[in-house]
Amino acid sequence: MKNLIIIITTLFVTVSFSQEKEEQDLLAIKKANSYVYEGNQLSKGEDFVTAEMEYRKAISENVSSAVGAYNLANAYYKKGSFEEALYRQQQVVQSSTSKAEKHKAFHNIGNILMQNKKCKEAVEAYKNALRNDPTDDETRYNFGLAKECAEQQKDQQDQNKDNKDNQDKQDENKDKQDQKDKDKEGDNKEDQKDKGDQDKKEGDDKKDEEGKPKEEKKDQDKGKEDTQNKDQQKPQPQPGKLSDQQIKSLLEAMNNQEQKVQEKMNAEKQKGVKVKTEKDW
Repeated sequence: MKNLIIIITTLFVTVSFSQEKEEQDLLAIKKANSYVYEGNQLSKGEDFVTAEMEYRKAISENVSSAVGAYNLANAYYKKGSFEEALYRQQQVVQSSTSKAEKHKAFHNIGNILMQNKKCKEAVEAYKNALRNDPTDDETRYNFGLAKECAEQQKDQQDQNKDNKDNQDKQDENKDKQDQKDKDKEGDNKEDQKDKGDQDKKEGDDKKDEEGKPKEEKKDQDKGKEDTQNKDQQKPQPQPGKLSDQQIKSLLEAMNNQEQKVQEKMNAEKQKGVKVKTEKDW
């Protein structure tokens, strides 16, 4: 009996708690819808700042509801805040339980991506939108535009890649040619250096131990030879024969002696002394 009372009491509390939670959820949804309505009205009047505040209140009251996030995303889109709009639409996709809500969110995500020139990603978004609602002609039309845009972007990327490859190849060829020219210039400098070293070596070979050019030494040697030849050409004194210099010296000595004799004779003559003019035999 006691256990039965406990079970009945527990069921009563559980039912009461569930009813209370349901009433709270309904109240939250009601408040959220009210905030969404206010946000929609403000958004129509282009009061985006206040509309954003109302939509945020709606999201805080009912986190699981996609309406607040969806309308907030649309407000951001109208204001040109595409990154914020994309973030909120992605929230809608995660929180939505119906295909209709998911279709609208993916459709709007595709529109945002097209605004950001991300055509390839937009194609995938429109595909997801059509999976949730294949009958929407507007989504199908946007899907076709996104595909065409993605193909053009791919062609442009391929062209840019080819241009880059060609430019890289040209740069590589230019670098190779510059390296060849540099190597050639280095070889020319090396050849000039080798030639200079060879000329210097030849110049050193022409110098004697004293560092004078051998040509000068040769001329000096030649001068010495000429002097020796001249000395050899001079008459050399021979044994038993007087040289010209010796003869000249003897003549000067004889003249001096004769002058002395003449002076002596003059002196004797003045004294009256008879002088022999001839030699005795």
